[in-house]
Amino acid sequence: MDVEAGPGSLPGLPETGQPVPEAEPALVERWRSAGGELVELLSQVRERCGGVGAFRQGTARTVLVTDPQAVQHVLARHPERYVKRSHRARLLIGDGVLAATGAAWKRQRRLLQPQFTGTGMRRYEQRITEAARTTAARWEGYARRGQTLDVMREMRRFALDAIWRSLTGHALDDGTERELAAVTAVAAALPTLPADATDAEEAVAADLARIDAVARHAIDTARAGTAGPDGPGLLHVLVDAAAAHPQYTDRLIRDELVTLLAAGHETTATTLTWLYLLLDRCPGAREQALTAGGEGSAQRRQAVQALVHETLRLYPAAWILPRHATEDDILAGYTVTAGTDLLVCPYLTHRVPELWPDPEQFAPRRFLVPDGRPAHPGAYVPFGIGPRACLGAQFALRESTILLEHLLPVHTLSFHSTPVKAQYGITVRPDGPATASLAPPLT
Repeated sequence: MDVEAGPGSLPGLPETGQPVPEAEPALVERWRSAGGELVELLSQVRERCGGVGAFRQGTARTVLVTDPQAVQHVLARHPERYVKRSHRARLLIGDGVLAATGAAWKRQRRLLQPQFTGTGMRRYEQRITEAARTTAARWEGYARRGQTLDVMREMRRFALDAIWRSLTGHALDDGTERELAAVTAVAAALPTLPADATDAEEAVAADLARIDAVARHAIDTARAGTAGPDGPGLLHVLVDAAAAHPQYTDRLIRDELVTLLAAGHETTATTLTWLYLLLDRCPGAREQALTAGGEGSAQRRQAVQALVHETLRLYPAAWILPRHATEDDILAGYTVTAGTDLLVCPYLTHRVPELWPDPEQFAPRRFLVPDGRPAHPGAYVPFGIGPRACLGAQFALRESTILLEHLLPVHTLSFHSTPVKAQYGITVRPDGPATASLAPPLT
């Protein structure tokens, strides 16, 4: 849908090019002195400047974009004017589709896209369901034994199992899980690594070597034609592509595999962990979902999906999206010059009170009732929007829904500890452990 403006747009934007309003330098200095999170600075810039505002760190000027019309303009309507220059996780994912640009990105996206359409997803739905059943059985054991569990670790284990089955056709075994913990370790370390690329790589060399060893074994197995019990997986599509596209070297196949592993489990695990923490604060939301229709009904599924969507509103999978202006442009009435760096921030767009009443409240019914959410496509973008939107968005939504359909009716969590704040890195993660016990299975 191509919308120039809509009911979700913020009022009062000028119609002709004007300078982007800029936050005062003192605001940035106070933030820097306090050692605050980037999101705190961005929130203050938005409060002072509106849906398109700017701030400076030294001589570098950055434009913050949170107005839904401007979000759509940058990400969907004119992506050729606002490009990705690099990816923060390149050290981990190399030249995988998330980090690729130009013709390489188009070629890689074209190969992978059909795997994540409705038809493509049907190939992997049974594998996701088996991963959910494995998790449900493990939780039943925890409940019988009165055993404490770490919710984030459990969600990582499920999501990694789901994507591993989809990639290779094999269930995740304990040894592979231990080795692939290095993916999470490198992703968590990225914001604190040295600026020099060589020093950064050396700091996580051991973890990268573990990841490369798992990837090499999986690629060799796929190339040998050894399919898993569920048949060939997505990795076989990448290996087969090498016959027609010499660009698909073992290194690029490794990069795509690690990209799919990293993007395919960490964001889902984080979303599911936040969802359970939110249900702990708002237990009525679980009951509302479970009383919406019978088991397996369309109403129940929609209610469960609403839990996921509302969690993603508060903690979007892509909380911040850097872009770089390649040419002069008028953005929501403001002049943006070529060479400007921009930050599109879904995290803040999803918290604009004019768009989302009581934005800090966990209210899944927003996604169930007419007019419960803004109509503008730029107002809700947890996976981005436009040609560079997350390829695996439907995969993530499907696996989250399937797991919740297995767990919510049977188990309730009693948290022993909950994080007091969020950590803003590649994703927005709970900053601390989330340990809990399970009530005995409901009958």
